[in-house]
Amino acid sequence: MPDLTKLYDAILNGDNKTAVAVTKEALAEGIAPMELITNYMSPAMDEVGRRFEREEYFVPELLLSGRAMKGALQQLQPLLAASGAELAGRVVIGTVKGDLHDIGKNLVASMLQGAGFEVIDLGADVAPEKFVAAVQENKAHLVCLSALLTVTMPAMRDVVDALKTASLRDSVRILVGGAPVTSEFAKEIGADAYGENASVAVTLARRLIA
Repeated sequence: MPDLTKLYDAILNGDNKTAVAVTKEALAEGIAPMELITNYMSPAMDEVGRRFEREEYFVPELLLSGRAMKGALQQLQPLLAASGAELAGRVVIGTVKGDLHDIGKNLVASMLQGAGFEVIDLGADVAPEKFVAAVQENKAHLVCLSALLTVTMPAMRDVVDALKTASLRDSVRILVGGAPVTSEFAKEIGADAYGENASVAVTLARRLIA
């Protein structure tokens, strides 16, 4: 039985090689992918986010942890995809304008793909009009907005307002998340839900689209 705390530590410390090796070993032992994500990988990224907010981690540490997370997720993707059923829905996801952080967003996007969603990832620093265009072009069912900085949170409201102006608000659900975001803020800006972590985001996405 592999020591799965090593997976948590590897992601927290940005050790891609160890993260991949422990993930492979865990899968070979028959451990479920979602157990790895829920109990070790997501908590590690949550801690990375907290350290960034406390200015104990900076962009280089974020990038290294993100690479380790991505490496581990790549080992899980085939199993996650195989366990998924038919297309669950189309999701447009992005980090809002003014915010260049995409680690959390990338994690949510990967997990949504693994859960059977078609994901249109717009990247980071995405203007409201780009979200609107993506929803129109792809006939999306759900929009996921991410922000890691408090100062970029108002941009989420801008996206909601832009969707209203384009008469698209009633046709899509809006899910928001990120370290500084709260359920109260989600309600305040008119979003449909707030996901406190990637696992919760996938559960909410299924519920919102259903």
